Amino acid sequence: MCFVKANKLSLHRFFLIREMFRLISIFMLKVFGWKKVGVFPEGKKFIVLAAPHTSMWDFVWGKFYYAVIRKSVMFMIKEKYFSFPLGILLRFLGAIPVTAGRKPGMVEQMVEQFKQRDEFLLTITPEATRKKVKRWKRGFYHIALEAQVDVVLGFIDYKKKELGILGSINLSGDEKADMEKIRLFYENISGKFPENFNSKII
Repeated sequence: MCFVKANKLSLHRFFLIREMFRLISIFMLKVFGWKKVGVFPEGKKFIVLAAPHTSMWDFVWGKFYYAVIRKSVMFMIKEKYFSFPLGILLRFLGAIPVTAGRKPGMVEQMVEQFKQRDEFLLTITPEATRKKVKRWKRGFYHIALEAQVDVVLGFIDYKKKELGILGSINLSGDEKADMEKIRLFYENISGKFPENFNSKII
């Protein structure tokens, strides 16, 4: 009985903290002039792209946005960073550990996560760095294809002060054609440092 009461109290505190953070997030987006755009699709399993990624602030504004729309998105971090006490913070923020350089690979690990979970919104920065890249990494594409989930096109546009969802795409398996469709969605989006993002490299 005491365990049940303690568990209910912990859940109550969790929901209270989450709702407080949501109110803070609403306030921060409003104060700094950000506008939410688009509607997150119905469903429990998606790959969620986060682009352009040119600044650490992308993560901050993104967390505020998802708190406002009450979506718990997760992201990948190398397993080596999950030692105490950093690991506690990372898990609280939505990080899940991945083992790099060993089999099964990152794609296989995430596909297995999709199989095991009833709800899984995995956000990925396809550039994988804040610096300018020659082209997006294709890991997200292969995870979505093998896990048979749609790709939600999340974005943040510092020029327009807009963030949210551009749309979603069900992958056909024709990588070149699918990536071109995705590229067109991001064609006029400006990162915090626009010189580090060029939609033509997608």
